[in-house]
Amino acid sequence: METEKPIILFDGVCNFCNSSVDFVIARDPKGIFRLGALQSEEAKPYLEKYEIDPDDLSSMALIEDGKLYRRSTAALRIARRLKQPWPLLYVFIVIPPFVRDFVYNWIAKNRYKWFGKMESCRMPTDELRERFLS
Repeated sequence: METEKPIILFDGVCNFCNSSVDFVIARDPKGIFRLGALQSEEAKPYLEKYEIDPDDLSSMALIEDGKLYRRSTAALRIARRLKQPWPLLYVFIVIPPFVRDFVYNWIAKNRYKWFGKMESCRMPTDELRERFLS
């Protein structure tokens, strides 16, 4: 298992989640983050190691420096490492997680209804393959 780069695990069939991955890729020109669908074989060792329920697709996961971050904390820690102006959002980390996560959970609960879902997980293009878990 590779852990030198932060890893973002996301719901691979969620249109909103895939758009979020595209957003991160476009604002991460140095390729800081590795990416993987929660449903993928490549994610299984991380799900086991960090005790992530493979049936719980309600939250993205960020694995950074050997620690697991979920929900709004993961999103803010990701934003902090993107190119400007997105790191400015990290100021919201001072808001208590139960408040931030209330909004995060509301969006997560409705994401399929609002944005839809795909039949299967996305396949990275050849040019992006090195950014995904393999």
